Amino acid sequence: MSRLDHNEHELLEAFEAGELQQAPNATEIQQRHREYAEVMFKKDARINIRLSSKDLRGLQKKALAEGMPYQTLVASILHKYVEGRLREDR
Repeated sequence: MSRLDHNEHELLEAFEAGELQQAPNATEIQQRHREYAEVMFKKDARINIRLSSKDLRGLQKKALAEGMPYQTLVASILHKYVEGRLREDR
């Protein structure tokens, strides 16, 4: 079972066929993004939270479907909310 969507499959095929070229400043971009990731994923604080067991089971199911630990999903949701990137569908 592949987790790649159609566009990702096309990119992978182009890469494997040698049709893609590396950007001239790729090393610089990679280093900058590596630094972003280190800062973003640095976990230096701990919280305790009480949830209903129903909500916890729901989070665990969604995390399982995404292939990640539920704590990581919760941290991601909170991060997106703080950054203003979490929107509710209505």
